Amino acid sequence: MKQVYKFRSIYFFYGILTAVIFYSQTWKTAAAGMQVPDFRSPLTNRTDTTRPPAVKDSIRVLTPSRTDTTRLPLPDSLQKQKTDTFSFRMSKDSLDAPVKYEAEDSAVVLVQDKKILLYGKTKTEYKDITLTAPKVEIDQQTQVVTAVNSKDSTGEVAEVAHFKSGDNEFTSDTIRFNFKTQIGLTKNTYSQQGEFLVIGEVAKKVSESTTFIKGARFTTCLLDDPHFDIKTNKMKVINQKLAVSGPAHLEFEGVPVPIYLPFGFYPLSQGRHSGLLPPQFTTNEQYGLGLEGLGYYKVISDYWDAKLYGNIYSYGGWSANLNPTYRKRYRYSGAFNLSVQVTKLNFKGDPDFLKNKSYFVTWSHAVDSRARPGTNFSASVNAGSTKYNQLVPNSNQINFQNQLGSSIAYSKSWAGKPYNLTLSANHNQNNLTRLINVSLPDAGFTVSTLYPFQKKEYVGTLKWYQKLGVGYNGNFRNQVSFYDTAFKLKNLIDTLQWGAQHSFPITMSLPPVLNGAVIISPNVAYSQVWIAQKFRRKWNTANQKVDTVISKGFFMDHQVQFSLNFNTAIFGTYQFRKSRIVAIRHVIRPSFSINYKPDLSKSHFYSDTVNTDGDVFRFSEFEGALYPGFSEGRTGGIGFQVDNNLEMKWRSKKDTGESAIKKVKLIDGYGFSTGYNFLRDSLKLDPVNIYLRTTLFEKISITANTVLNPYQVNEKGAIIDKYAWDGGKFKLGTLTYGSISVSSSFKSKPKDPKKEELRKKEIETRLNDPSLIGDQRRLLDYMQSNPSEFIDFNIPWQVNVGYSLSFSNRLKDDYSGFEKDFTSNINFNGSFNLTAKWNFSASGFYDLDTKKLQTFTMGINREMHCWQLSINVTPVGLYRSFNFSISPKASVLQDLKINRTRSFTNF
Repeated sequence: MKQVYKFRSIYFFYGILTAVIFYSQTWKTAAAGMQVPDFRSPLTNRTDTTRPPAVKDSIRVLTPSRTDTTRLPLPDSLQKQKTDTFSFRMSKDSLDAPVKYEAEDSAVVLVQDKKILLYGKTKTEYKDITLTAPKVEIDQQTQVVTAVNSKDSTGEVAEVAHFKSGDNEFTSDTIRFNFKTQIGLTKNTYSQQGEFLVIGEVAKKVSESTTFIKGARFTTCLLDDPHFDIKTNKMKVINQKLAVSGPAHLEFEGVPVPIYLPFGFYPLSQGRHSGLLPPQFTTNEQYGLGLEGLGYYKVISDYWDAKLYGNIYSYGGWSANLNPTYRKRYRYSGAFNLSVQVTKLNFKGDPDFLKNKSYFVTWSHAVDSRARPGTNFSASVNAGSTKYNQLVPNSNQINFQNQLGSSIAYSKSWAGKPYNLTLSANHNQNNLTRLINVSLPDAGFTVSTLYPFQKKEYVGTLKWYQKLGVGYNGNFRNQVSFYDTAFKLKNLIDTLQWGAQHSFPITMSLPPVLNGAVIISPNVAYSQVWIAQKFRRKWNTANQKVDTVISKGFFMDHQVQFSLNFNTAIFGTYQFRKSRIVAIRHVIRPSFSINYKPDLSKSHFYSDTVNTDGDVFRFSEFEGALYPGFSEGRTGGIGFQVDNNLEMKWRSKKDTGESAIKKVKLIDGYGFSTGYNFLRDSLKLDPVNIYLRTTLFEKISITANTVLNPYQVNEKGAIIDKYAWDGGKFKLGTLTYGSISVSSSFKSKPKDPKKEELRKKEIETRLNDPSLIGDQRRLLDYMQSNPSEFIDFNIPWQVNVGYSLSFSNRLKDDYSGFEKDFTSNINFNGSFNLTAKWNFSASGFYDLDTKKLQTFTMGINREMHCWQLSINVTPVGLYRSFNFSISPKASVLQDLKINRTRSFTNF
């Protein structure tokens, strides 16, 4: 408060002094018949607003009205209006806006020198200029303001001067700036330009946006003493647009790199702008030396841009990519990529020389739901040559991607109507078998449940028949299949298949019984399929083999089902005493159904011999169709299913009261389902489906399911009509299919929880940003190929482990019996910090069937503040590689990196 009063007393004293001088000068001027001299207030550096403005003389001779004829005209000398010459004259060096200033410590006004000295956290404002500094001097005569830093007792800078004007902002040790001419001179200046930090020994600001710098340093390391910079003796900077320099060179920790550039051009503008894409050098054992990523980026409009780039290798291989993207906020967004790849492995004359031409197309499109409510169009296309992924250089993850799929879909729903239409084109391909399937068109039409006996407006409780509902589901599909190695138009027509499926479900909701404990729901469903071909096997006695015959045409199959379902839930709780476990609750959800289905498909099944032993198998003639028809035989029986879950409440030692009671799911769900057909002549008991899913300790996820055959099998694995427990030995049956997967993730707590939250928000924002939809696939591919570049040093360690096992019964190719196919594997990945700046990571895939490590990658990473270093090695697998990379973290300098890559292929 003392400092404030001191400042106000100075201001009050100076105001009285100004008034005295003003009135003394006014009376002297009036007495001498002269004009009042120009006077500027040294406090505000502007024309004194306390002085009354010059006014015109209000004494004038009145003239008679023009319409008055009774008065005589007066002489012309009496009609003239007199004006007083008393007025102000503005000084040429006056400012056109006020200067506002304040100081926390004190302000000293030098009246005779027309200067103002400010001390202690000062702030000076003029128009859009804001200057803060520990010490400031304002010269009213020259309109120059001088700001300097302050130092502590050790000579270190304690507080610097800070200048801000529009987009221009910097800090300096010394600032001299002319308010009138907008020209300034600074020393030891730091200025942030986008991701760049510009440091200058001496900087001269010649206009609002242009600055010349002597002894400039250019860097993305935001430290007072940067780890690296680009150094040049002279530079011109245009704020937030560009910087141009003379000869420049790199420095690391003050040590110059003996590589000089004749000039430098540094774009500073934010957002998108067209320009060249610099390449990176690489080497590969199969492809030779190469340049990757060379191209051009073009901003076409506010909604469109495109990137054209490619790779070229010394053995003759090359690739070209065209990647346009488009986006319109609140409407749609998407990206397209066309890649052509000409591969030449090794050199001509080498026994392993390979030449291949392949292509790949990706397209993603999404529509904002607010653009056209009720209508949606989406696309996700990933298609290309089956050899493309295998031949992509330096990308182990892409090399192993063998399953590709695409979908282009349009859907329409009518407001207030129960109709929904879907049109789509789908594609899938297997790069190992080289089989490609294309479905075009794939149409679906759905009518939601209608209640024909229910009035639009009703009062009271609905009658039972008014709850009768009828719906419709229809699908039509057209599909062609071909191998890319034998693609011919004639063969394509031969593989053409089409089909349709119709379903009319009839449902009814009955009131619950037993006080709402049991829910009863009857159902009736009629289904029909349209099929374009028949597929029949026939034993050829002459050649002793099975021949196949395909007949084209129009065929139909029908099915009618009747069912009555009963559902309920049973709750049981066991309370514990004198234990941390409070209670365990068991929920049982049994479901019982009575069903009937007549045999409408019997005529579409046949039996035939399949081998020389005379074994006979039964087949469906619609096998392999798009809609394969329905099962044969009458069904009149029951269905039974039991679903369970277990939950536990326990008391934590860390909390008290109600907050100490924690709820944990022990088993998310487990149970079984089966059925019994009274009308079947044999094998009346259906296979038993058993499943389990749980998450132990919120860390270990387990999913398992299996199919149990309750009947015995003969020596060839065929099922016979005899229960497994018949014959004296108790046995539940044989497992015909099963799978189990266990996965878990463990990681330490983050060093900085706030930093971890920010990272999660950034990832979520990026994934949900429609403008980045085209970059997400490329980003994920790059992350998979270069996992070490995305190491989070904020997490000291993390480990992810997964195990999977599956088996199934498969009919042998010679129909001599069945055999079990087993697949099991372990996948793992993890990382841990060796030190605060070093991190080790590894990932791999181990096949338990072959007992071989199929792939293994390890890497070591160094956190270097503004730079990152990574070394990755893949010593095992079909694709082996070594990579060394060191690059800046800033996105604008991603091309300023040293990269060394070697790849080896074991074909």
